[in-house]
Amino acid sequence: MSDNPLDPSPAHHQAVTARAEQLWKADGSPAAGAAAYLEQADALIRMQSAGMTAQVDPAHAGTIVEEASIQANLGEFPGGSSVADQGEWRETPMTREELRHPNEGNDAS
Repeated sequence: MSDNPLDPSPAHHQAVTARAEQLWKADGSPAAGAAAYLEQADALIRMQSAGMTAQVDPAHAGTIVEEASIQANLGEFPGGSSVADQGEWRETPMTREELRHPNEGNDAS
């Protein structure tokens, strides 16, 4: 027997088949048959066998982690638009003369 999760055991296959039949019957036994529910049943069985993905501390249940008011600032740079990267890049590469003398001629405005 393999420990590879992509190579399911016969017991897993049997559980998936049984769950697919339950889902098929719950939907009123459509003409497509229980085989149409195999993928959904496999996903449900794998989710159940995975167990809890995160631990919840009962002492902190109901505690608000973040206030909703901070959502308005998500994605903004601190300090306003002066630190944004829009318009701060050179459109063209520097010339050799500008590389040799970086502080000369920058006040062209």
